[in-house]
Amino acid sequence: MIFEQFAAGGCQSYLVGCEKHCVAVLIDPEISLVDRYTAAAARDGLRILYLIDTHTHADHFSATQQLAKRLSVPIVMYRSSPAPFVNLRLDDGEMLAVGDLRFKVMHTPGHTKDSMCLLVEDRVFSGDTLLIGGTGRTDLPSGDPDELYDSLFNRLLLLDPATKVYPAHDYQGRSHTTIGAELTSNPRLQRRKREEFVTMMRNLELNMPTHLTEALRTNMSGGKSVAQMLTEASEAVPFMSLEELKAQCELPANNLIILDVRERDAYQQGHIPGARLLPRGQLELRVNEDLPDPTQRILVYCELGRISTLATATLRQMGFDRATALDGGMKSWREAGYPVQSGIE
Repeated sequence: MIFEQFAAGGCQSYLVGCEKHCVAVLIDPEISLVDRYTAAAARDGLRILYLIDTHTHADHFSATQQLAKRLSVPIVMYRSSPAPFVNLRLDDGEMLAVGDLRFKVMHTPGHTKDSMCLLVEDRVFSGDTLLIGGTGRTDLPSGDPDELYDSLFNRLLLLDPATKVYPAHDYQGRSHTTIGAELTSNPRLQRRKREEFVTMMRNLELNMPTHLTEALRTNMSGGKSVAQMLTEASEAVPFMSLEELKAQCELPANNLIILDVRERDAYQQGHIPGARLLPRGQLELRVNEDLPDPTQRILVYCELGRISTLATATLRQMGFDRATALDGGMKSWREAGYPVQSGIE
C-alpha cells in the first residue's frame, strides 16, 4: 500500500494507493492542497480513481469538485449525501476496488446523516465519526447523538483493537490512533451507557466552525467559496503596484482611468486624486454609460484589494481587456503617505 497523509489547518486527508496497479483514492481532500495532491500522485506514479468525502463537511471546503474537473474522475459519497454533484453513491457494506485494495463502507451516521467510514486492510478512515481523543459533534445540521452512539459502540468500536484510525480532523498535530487506544483513553467513550453519552453530546456547548454556512453551502450545492472566487479572479487579471500608479498619476499626459469601486461615502471621505466613482454593486448596470470605450486602460481599486480584483475580472469578462487591479487598496495607499482627495467627483 502507498499511503500519504496531508494536513491543512487541522484537516486531514489521505492518498491511498495500490503499488502494483498504480491506482489510488483521495479521501477528504481540502481545497487549499489541490496542487499538492496531484503532485504527490504524479511523484508516486499513481492514477487517482476516486475522490471520496466521508461526509458533508461543515468546517472545511472540499476539493472534490475542483479535482474531479481537473482529473475527470468520479466523486464518491454515501448514498444519502445531499450534494447533487456526487457521481458514485455507496451503501453500507459495499466496497470500492482500487487495484488489489478493497475499501469497505461502514455507514456511521451521527455527526451527519451521510457519514461513513472506510475500512481497508489494517486501518479505518473514520471521517469525523471518531477523532483522536474525541468524536464528531452532533449539533450541526443532520447530527444526532443517538445515531452517533450506535455508530460508535455498536459498529466502529467493535473492530479489532489494533485497527489504526485515521480521522478527517486533528488540531494537535497527531497522525492517527487505534481503536484500542480510543476505547481506553478517549474521554467521550468512557460514557458507555446510551443515556450518559447522549446527554454529554447534547451539552458540549462547542463553538461553531468559522466558515459553517459557507462550507455547508459550497459542499452541499457545488457552489464556490469567496476564497475560491478571489483566487480565480486574481489568476485572470494583471495588477499594478502602488508605486506605479502614483507615477502614472504624476504624468502630464495620462489616459489611465482610475476607478474607485467602493461606496459613495467611502469615496467622499478620501480617494485617489482623479479617481471616478463606480460602486461595485452598480458596475454591470452602469458600465456602458460610464465606460463607453472598452479599449481604454482602466485601473480598479477598493479599500483592501479584494472587491477590486473581482470587479476587474468582471470588466475583463465584459470585454475591457485593459482593465487592471491595484495590488493593495486605498488603505495601503493612505498608509504609504500618497496624496488623497476628498469630496464628490
